[in-house]
Amino acid sequence: MKSELQALLFDVDGTLADTEEVHRQAFNEAFKAAGLDWVWSPGRYHELLLVTGGKERIRHYVRQQHLESQLPPHLDEYIAGLHASKTAIYISMMSTGRVPLRPGVDRLIREARDKGLRLAIVTTTTPANVSALFKHSFGEHEDDWFDVVAAGSIVPHKKPAPDIYHYALSKLGLSAGQCFALEDSENGLKSALAAGVDVLVTVNQYTDRHNFSGAAVVLDHLGEPDNPCHMLQGCLQPGPFVDTGYLRRLHALCQET
Repeated sequence: MKSELQALLFDVDGTLADTEEVHRQAFNEAFKAAGLDWVWSPGRYHELLLVTGGKERIRHYVRQQHLESQLPPHLDEYIAGLHASKTAIYISMMSTGRVPLRPGVDRLIREARDKGLRLAIVTTTTPANVSALFKHSFGEHEDDWFDVVAAGSIVPHKKPAPDIYHYALSKLGLSAGQCFALEDSENGLKSALAAGVDVLVTVNQYTDRHNFSGAAVVLDHLGEPDNPCHMLQGCLQPGPFVDTGYLRRLHALCQET
């Protein structure tokens, strides 16, 4: 049975804002502050983004580079402290306004609220990072905008596992067929699809080479009247920008297939 669109589920990093470059810089600052000579270049970070979660990313790098012997014996605690330092640095960077929202994000979120669509955050980034983005981009707390904020380690397995989407759907009290996800990465796409949620992808500099097979549509961004978006892959060409009318049509088309 076909379901009407009831809610939009937004990823954060790379989807709402081009935060990944700031995250990369914050990791490097945290490494330097800890006396480590690690430097994650844009190319290296592009590869590391295939690992979801900041602590998981550090742990993967340590194992990949065989760095365990250079670090304290309680590795999990050390990595957690390193990641906490990185988060503090990232939030400080956010306070300077260095991370503008991506084209069309503010417009679409405001329109969706006005048109009665429910909103949720579905991300593996920490709640503190989500709060920092909303405070400095919207001037409000994320709970004022979103019915559900599913962030961080509230589920056993991070993306590409579907756990975070199952959690958000449960909190919303909606079925997967009543929702549409907006993601920017292959892991995010896989996570949503595994939960049965159809996906619109907007790529960025760190995900433009990912495999987005299964996405309903792939765009360069959500677009603005004076900054039109372009479809890179998909089944329905938007106008110059994505609005709720387009999302309802796209959702209906996905329901038919």
